[in-house]
Amino acid sequence: MTFESRHIGNRKSGGGNMLRMILMIAILFAIVLVIRKFVSVESPSEKSMLKSEGNEQGFWPKIRGEEVHHSTFMLDYNEGSEQPNWVAYILTKDELDRPSVGRTDWFEKDTTVSTGSAEFYDYKNSGYTKGHLVPSADRVWNRKVNEETFLMSNISPQKYYFNGGIWRELEENVRDWARIHHRLYIVTGPMLSKGGERETIGENGVEVPNAFFKVILEMGNPGINAIGFIIPNEKSDRKLEEYALTIDEVEDELGYNFYSNLFDADLEIKIESGIKISNWNFDQDRYRERINIWNKR
Repeated sequence: MTFESRHIGNRKSGGGNMLRMILMIAILFAIVLVIRKFVSVESPSEKSMLKSEGNEQGFWPKIRGEEVHHSTFMLDYNEGSEQPNWVAYILTKDELDRPSVGRTDWFEKDTTVSTGSAEFYDYKNSGYTKGHLVPSADRVWNRKVNEETFLMSNISPQKYYFNGGIWRELEENVRDWARIHHRLYIVTGPMLSKGGERETIGENGVEVPNAFFKVILEMGNPGINAIGFIIPNEKSDRKLEEYALTIDEVEDELGYNFYSNLFDADLEIKIESGIKISNWNFDQDRYRERINIWNKR
């Protein structure tokens, strides 16, 4: 009898433990569901609104001139202004972390442009620097891809203190952002005239832009974010973030449409209508270096 009593008691205790274990598992499962609901739903729900999951071909606007492809970027060449309407490329942390092969520093005519690109001599004694649109420093991990950044189809006339000042600061900040976000989708180019008088240089009549734009998209966690800039082609003492614009504002100035082929309409509106400045860290030490050193050379 004594043995039977102990045996029955053990059975009851085992059943209670099993019930408690099941209850704890159920509670943990419920907690996981709640965490997933409030923490990780933003990125997957936005990603599900991509028109084509994994498609990276829709972050540039409609081609207006001649479509030209190089190994790591593409461009829309404008024969009338002898420079691109824009260039589009992807910049990654992996690329920036690779060993550098250095700058080529050899500007060449782009023979892939069917109508002929501008030439090195168009810029000689013009008073303007040969400004990269895809920066050489973004492509120093391979000799060939760096050489392609020096093709004249990737070059636009920039004033000295613009190219070596605020434009340089923006390019260096973009590389910082690529290291933070791991992958950026970038479109950049000149603000070309829409008619009327325009300044040109060289025998090929290369148009001098009044300003330059850059739009940057990142599709990481916790969501998808974009920022745009339009900066006058001149020396500036203003902070870089003062030039920050929504994608909608850049589109209004340019007449371009950047992400309609990439996102559904609702997500496109959300991304293009606002800026989360907190997602883009502006290096204030670099700003002070521009003001105190770059702008005075």
